[in-house]
Amino acid sequence: MILIADSGASKSDWVLIDDTGEKKNFQMVGLNPYYIDAKEIVNILSKELIPFVDVKKVNQVIFYGAGCSSVFKSMTIEEALTKLCRNAEIIIESDMLGAARALFGEKEGIACILGTGSNSCYYDGEKIVENVTSLGYFFGDEGSGAHMGKNFLKDYLLGKLPEDIDAAFRKDYNYTRDNILDAIYNFPFPNRYLASFCKFYTDHLSNKYIFELVSNSFREFFINQIEHYKNYKKVPVSFTGSVAFYYEAVLRQIANEYEYKVDKILRTPINALAEYHKSK
Repeated sequence: MILIADSGASKSDWVLIDDTGEKKNFQMVGLNPYYIDAKEIVNILSKELIPFVDVKKVNQVIFYGAGCSSVFKSMTIEEALTKLCRNAEIIIESDMLGAARALFGEKEGIACILGTGSNSCYYDGEKIVENVTSLGYFFGDEGSGAHMGKNFLKDYLLGKLPEDIDAAFRKDYNYTRDNILDAIYNFPFPNRYLASFCKFYTDHLSNKYIFELVSNSFREFFINQIEHYKNYKKVPVSFTGSVAFYYEAVLRQIANEYEYKVDKILRTPINALAEYHKSK
């Protein structure tokens, strides 16, 4: 049996493929080695995965994860999985390679992730040949939920929101300045917190301020990420991630401004990855 995972900052999707090709899907919290250590990963998997999987029968684990482009950090994931899946070959890859394989298979294109965080790469149909440095939610992550949340909360705290949006946000969340700053500076996973307001934007997307908030975040992603690649107008650009999926109409509209050839937009790459590896 093969166990495949795709882990972002907020959640991880898993699929178990048995010897007959049947698939079984799971979902749990994100396992990013920049935020949690091997011991915590073992604890999470022991509670949320192991009860549903006979790990003795798993002969290969393929883990695509945020934070795993670093060889050093990927060892954290490998250490945890090795303790639980002792009979399996463990393969750790970046979530970016997972996205590229899911979106393009063996074809060329620019693959993008827009979820809690963001990233992109130029994929030649086999491997990543170019990748813009991902600076995380503090310095980058343009086009992501965290980036939108950072810009939105800044305007909220500075009293710059339109009156109707300010009133609606206070009604739904009733957060004080101290609540927000504590969540960002003192609590774990500030990126998840910043990205947690996407439902509010969806509910108010017809509002000019919210529409521009989302649109401008996508524009910054295109300028700082996509336009880095030489052939960005000649090859297809595809996306995966919840933000890309739920704001597909806005994303395609802004992409048209830049004359991009947008192809696929997937909510999650996990099922496409399952098909990719079943064909190997």
